[in-house]
Amino acid sequence: QVQLVESGGGLVQAGGSLRLSCAASGSRFQINTMGWYRQAPGKERELVATITSSGSTNYEDSVKGRFTISRDNAKSTVYLQMNSLKPEDTAVYYCNARITRTWSVTMYDYWGQGTQVTVSS
Repeated sequence: QVQLVESGGGLVQAGGSLRLSCAASGSRFQINTMGWYRQAPGKERELVATITSSGSTNYEDSVKGRFTISRDNAKSTVYLQMNSLKPEDTAVYYCNARITRTWSVTMYDYWGQGTQVTVSS
């Protein structure tokens, strides 16, 4: 079993910044792509950013230039630095990791518990 634990959410004013962290724990696993998703009330969950094991990144258009995803493979941790926050960024943010166990080639999606990000106008 692998667990993803998120931290760093909170309440900020428009234009402020937050840094989200998500650490994976467990044993005998390999982490492939990691990412962040978000879900606002009444809306579907959407992709925010992803990062591969080699460092290639992908961002949703509305966060390009404002958010930065990074990872520390030694710590099995992914980060999301969020700058110039806007009210429309308000959502529950979930981290995701695609994980393969060392004895299998099957890839599974694991999700964090979610952390609330609220941006006031």
